[in-house]
Amino acid sequence: MIDPPASTPLKAGARQLRGGERLPVRPGAGRYVVLLVVFVCAACGLVYELELVALASYLIGDSVTQASVVLSVMVFAMGVGSLLAKRMRCHAAVGFGLVEAALALIGGCSALVLYAAFAWLGEARYALVGFSLAIGVLIGAEIPLLMALIQRASRREEQDAAGTVADLFAADYVGALVGGLAFPFLLLPWLGQLTGALLTGAVNAVAGGALVLWLFRTDLSARARWWLLAANVTVLLVLGTATALVGDFESAARRAVYGEPVRVAVRTGMQEVVLTGERHGPVGLFLDGRLKVSGREEARYQEAMVRAAMRGPHARVLILGGGDGLVAREVLKHPGVSSVTLVERDPGMVRLARTDPGLAALNGHVYRDPRLRVAYADAFVWLRSARGEYDVVVSDLPEPWTTPGAKLYSQEFYGLTAGALAEGGRVAVHTGPIAARPEVYWTVEATMRSAGLATVPYRAAARSGRGFVLATAGGARPAQGPEALSVESERPKDLPPSTLLHPRYGE
Repeated sequence: MIDPPASTPLKAGARQLRGGERLPVRPGAGRYVVLLVVFVCAACGLVYELELVALASYLIGDSVTQASVVLSVMVFAMGVGSLLAKRMRCHAAVGFGLVEAALALIGGCSALVLYAAFAWLGEARYALVGFSLAIGVLIGAEIPLLMALIQRASRREEQDAAGTVADLFAADYVGALVGGLAFPFLLLPWLGQLTGALLTGAVNAVAGGALVLWLFRTDLSARARWWLLAANVTVLLVLGTATALVGDFESAARRAVYGEPVRVAVRTGMQEVVLTGERHGPVGLFLDGRLKVSGREEARYQEAMVRAAMRGPHARVLILGGGDGLVAREVLKHPGVSSVTLVERDPGMVRLARTDPGLAALNGHVYRDPRLRVAYADAFVWLRSARGEYDVVVSDLPEPWTTPGAKLYSQEFYGLTAGALAEGGRVAVHTGPIAARPEVYWTVEATMRSAGLATVPYRAAARSGRGFVLATAGGARPAQGPEALSVESERPKDLPPSTLLHPRYGE
C-alpha cells in the first residue's frame, strides 16, 4: 500500500500504531477500558435513535411511521458506515476520535435542529431523514474501529477474533439496554428532549475523546493529539452553549409555532401541554403541538357533543378523556346529573385544569363540584371493568389518526363502550374535522356500527368543520336534536372498520 505524506495527522498516527508502542496501562486493563467506552457509546447511540423517534412522533405524528423511517434508515446507514470504516482501520485511534466527536456534535444537536426546522420551516421530515443517515453512518463506523483498538489493547496471545467480537457485542448490547431505559425514565422526564440530547452528546464526546487521548495517545503524533483535543473541546463548547440557551430557544420556537404568547408550557410525562393567550383572556390549549381548545369557539364544540347525548336519562355520565374539564362543565350544566366519572390518563393535565387561572375559569372550576370523580387510567383498560353502569358516555379522546388515539377508535374499544352503557344509554364521539379528513370520520362511524351501535352521524352547524357521532346500544337509533345537522347522506358504502390488528387511521 502506498502511504500518503507523513505530514498529515492521520498518517502520522497510523505510522506510530504500526510501530507497536506500549499503552499507558496493562494490556488486559486496556481491553476493559475499551469495552467500557463501547458500553457508553452504545447507550448514547440508542438515546439519539429514541430521541429522533420521539420528537418526530410529536412533531410529525403517526409514531409507527416515524419509528419505521428512523430505524430502517439508521440500520441501512450503519451498514454504509461499517464499509467506510474499513479504510480507517490502519489509523483506528485517530479515526475513532474523529467519529465520536462528529457523532457527539450531530447526535447532541439533532433534537434542537429538528425542532427548529419544524418551528421556522414548518417541515421536519427531511431533517429527520438527514440526521438518521448521518448518525447511522457514524454509529456503523464505531465497531470496526473499536475492533482494531481492542486488539491493540489486548495481549498478543489473547487476540482471539471470535472472543473479541463476542466481548464487543456484549458491551454494545448492554449499553443499548441502559440507554434505552435511561431515555424514557431519566432523560425525558428530568431533562426534556433538547437538554437530554445535548447532555448525551457531551457524554459521548468525553468518552470517545478520553479513550483516544489517554489510552491510545502513544499511537498519535503530537499534531494529531492537538487536532483531536481541539475538536473535542469545540464540540463540548457548542453543546454547553446550546444547553445554556435552550430555554430561550424553546421560547422563541414556541412563539414561531403557536403564533401567540405562550403563557404555560409543561411536559407532564405523557404529553406536552401548552396554554396560549393572556392570563384572563381567551385560552388556546395545545397537546403535543396540536390545537385541542380555542377559547373563542370551544363552547360551541363542547355543547354540540354533549347536548345531543344528554337527551334522555343522564343521571350517571362517563367522560373518557377531557382532562381539561370542558366536557364535564357542559355535562354538569344539565339538571338531573347525579354523578360524573372522568377517566383521564394524564394527572398533569387535570392538575393544570385545576390550578391555571385561565383554564380553570374556562372550565368553570368544575373540579370543585362534588359530583365529579376523576379516575387516572387508560380509557381502554378502564372500560374492561365497566358493565352497564352509565346512561351517557362522552368520548373526548385524542384524534384517531394519532398513534395513541388509534386503539381508542377501534372496534374493540367501541365494544367495551357499548358494554358500559345502561339500557337506553347513549354515547357521543368527536372525530375531528369532516371536510379535512372525511375518510377518518366515516371510518369511525363504520367502526362504531361494526361494534353493534346504532349511529347518527352529524355536524354541529352548517359551517362547522367538527364531526360527531351519536350512538346507542341495542338497535334503537338515538333521537336527533335540533342542534345536530345530519350528514348521513354523505356516508360511503362498504367502508371497513378499524380494529386493533388492522388499524385504518393514519397521519
